[in-house]
Amino acid sequence: MSSDLAPRPSGAVPAPTDGDNRYKAVQAKLDTLGRALDDAGLGLEELMRSVRRNAKRAADAARDVDNAELEPTFVELTSNVGVALGGAAVQVKKLHDTAQETADLTYETKRTHSKLYGALDDIRSGRRERTPKPGFFNR
Repeated sequence: MSSDLAPRPSGAVPAPTDGDNRYKAVQAKLDTLGRALDDAGLGLEELMRSVRRNAKRAADAARDVDNAELEPTFVELTSNVGVALGGAAVQVKKLHDTAQETADLTYETKRTHSKLYGALDDIRSGRRERTPKPGFFNR
């Protein structure tokens, strides 16, 4: 049973936080963020299963220590580890749910952005002349 946490190469690249607010750049950033959140959700699911497994192992070990009639302090300590891991699993589940909700909102934002600005980008991209940026006339 290994409890060493080590970063894994996930292949997800953080979205650059530059000032590039062009339509296609924003769409790409939203897509990158959504994929990164999806990947994080998968990793959190795996972590949750592992923590739950370890919590069950700790509870089983506490029961075995108790059945062996060893020092009650060791039974209590081992049981506390199982309880703590169970609590950690609950918190990982909450984090997973938050990551999933954020990913869903990211994809919804991407769709809304596309609906609002996609046609404008098509028009602006097809012109040779420069056109005002979105929001220019809102001043």
